[in-house]
Amino acid sequence: MAERHDPGLDRRDFVRASLGALAAASCSPTPPTTEPTNAPESAMTDAVPATMPVVFVSHGAPTMALDRQAGADFARLAQALPKPRALLVVSAHWLDAPATIGTRSRRELMYDFSGFPAELYRVRYEAPAAADVADELQRTVPSLQRADERPWDHGVWVPLLHMYQRADVPVLQVSVPYRWSPRQLFELGRSLAPLRQQGVLVLGSGGMVHNLGRLDWDGGDAPPAWAVNFEGWVRERLRTGDVDGLLAYREKAPDLQLAHPTDDHFLPLLVAAGAAMAPGASAPVTFPIEGFEFGSLSRLAVHFG
Repeated sequence: MAERHDPGLDRRDFVRASLGALAAASCSPTPPTTEPTNAPESAMTDAVPATMPVVFVSHGAPTMALDRQAGADFARLAQALPKPRALLVVSAHWLDAPATIGTRSRRELMYDFSGFPAELYRVRYEAPAAADVADELQRTVPSLQRADERPWDHGVWVPLLHMYQRADVPVLQVSVPYRWSPRQLFELGRSLAPLRQQGVLVLGSGGMVHNLGRLDWDGGDAPPAWAVNFEGWVRERLRTGDVDGLLAYREKAPDLQLAHPTDDHFLPLLVAAGAAMAPGASAPVTFPIEGFEFGSLSRLAVHFG
């Protein structure tokens, strides 16, 4: 297991330094078990419901893998969910087109970042790959491509380190085609929805507000208005089941260019929404993780169903 960062180092300084490295080096969406949060998993419901929920998380910087304080929220989120048979993850850090299924076997993790503390590159997450889910998905969506050699990027393993600490839930990743339209991404999510009846949890991993160039390193007393406005607009679209409005975010959302200079971290939400929401109908939506850090970096998570 990887060692954690020096417990004497202030969390704000640690994350600030790490996010500074992220902003300077930039995280690439394609390539060039640490000790988990100390929270019990026994609260998870073992009985799988007729339809699994769908979840979107704002996964933060890679250093959240080492951050017990932030990770505790993810552990609590997972404890409130039925324990899935498998996880299907769509991450902001795999943007290949057409939509592609990743590794069907356990592989070394992808450390798709640079300039971070050495301990982060020693993190391991050794969950099995969900090869059976890959087979089912390819039968039902034959247009999906395969990239068996493609390992899990940090958009997958960072949240799962805290959510499923025992690494006992099989994982499959599917890419998010960056140049697809919002409607196409929503429809990709709809094609994944039947897996929810088979005990599979669809997890979108990105960021609700994600502009590393506008972070407030001193923390600030409140997030800036532009970040609150954008997040609030998205919340309302989700809460009311306004699919058409959500998919028109490029035209209608306030402060989009500030909230997402590039929208790669927003796109997994559209896939997750497609897996959860029927057009013109509303799925029950809650927000199990809320708030901002470093001023404008949203921590918002969405639970559908």
